[in-house]
Amino acid sequence: MDLIMEPSIAKKQSSHCLEPDSLQHAVAQETSTQTVQSCPRKIGEEPSSTEDASYLANQLLDRGCMEYGCQHYRRRCQIRGPCCNEIFDCRHCHNEAKNNINVDKTKRHDIPRDQVRQVICSLCGTEQEVRQVCVNCGVCMGKYFCEVCKLFDDDMSKGQYHCDGCGICRIGGRENFFHCYKCRCCYSVVLKNSHPCVEGAMHHDCPVCFEYLFESRNDVIVMPCGHTIHKDCLKEMQEHSQYACPLCLKSVCDMSKVWEKLDIEIAATPMPESYHSKMVLILCNDCGANSRVQFHIVGQKCPNCKSYNTRQTRG
Repeated sequence: MDLIMEPSIAKKQSSHCLEPDSLQHAVAQETSTQTVQSCPRKIGEEPSSTEDASYLANQLLDRGCMEYGCQHYRRRCQIRGPCCNEIFDCRHCHNEAKNNINVDKTKRHDIPRDQVRQVICSLCGTEQEVRQVCVNCGVCMGKYFCEVCKLFDDDMSKGQYHCDGCGICRIGGRENFFHCYKCRCCYSVVLKNSHPCVEGAMHHDCPVCFEYLFESRNDVIVMPCGHTIHKDCLKEMQEHSQYACPLCLKSVCDMSKVWEKLDIEIAATPMPESYHSKMVLILCNDCGANSRVQFHIVGQKCPNCKSYNTRQTRG
């Protein structure tokens, strides 16, 4: 937020999201009885079956790491869509393909991420039920794995975590975000005690491009009024001299300097004598006050908050 939207306060990691350390322990247990290639050790040092199992576990888990995937995720598996029974690299690849303009409107659809049941290992091609480690070749199909979202990702630099409040995985690090149960979404901890709550603030389309904000992969910001919008969409609005929220019309930034310039312009633009006594009723979009003020062609100033972001309601 600059306002930039970011997602939940540090909570205990959910049990359905597995990390690399726990994986190594699990695979080491499975392979401890196998004959393995010896791991490097100092001259004269006695072989250790525990070390050998750990070494093999690491080799199995890390094969092909960051070498497979798509433009959205680095991962070592593909998914079978439960909706169309077709194979894709990830849900975003599915959604882009199935919502393409060339696809018949009646056949367009998004994949229900929580209903994915089958994955295909990218290294050995084995199709299997959703799990983090391949049942056939023992490779880790994603260093980050969420059993709820069916999400696999080898790029741990994103700081992925599952938010139980949102019901989906988010990026940016759990310690940097908190979940607002009224807004029903995650915000930066910077906004914890200062953001205005709006019921279901993220559960609607961007008012500019109409993409569903809750699951958007683009940066989202919270405006001073509490409504949300894509960061790039707001920037484009401002480039076209639009500084009011498209939903409630409140100013999206500090406009005091602009109001001062309008004061000067009004002072330098006297109205004809016939308009000197013309009064109109206005509603201020910023503070919500109703007022009766003198009409001016340049604009009507709210006597309550000094804003020119007003609209004439009668006159």
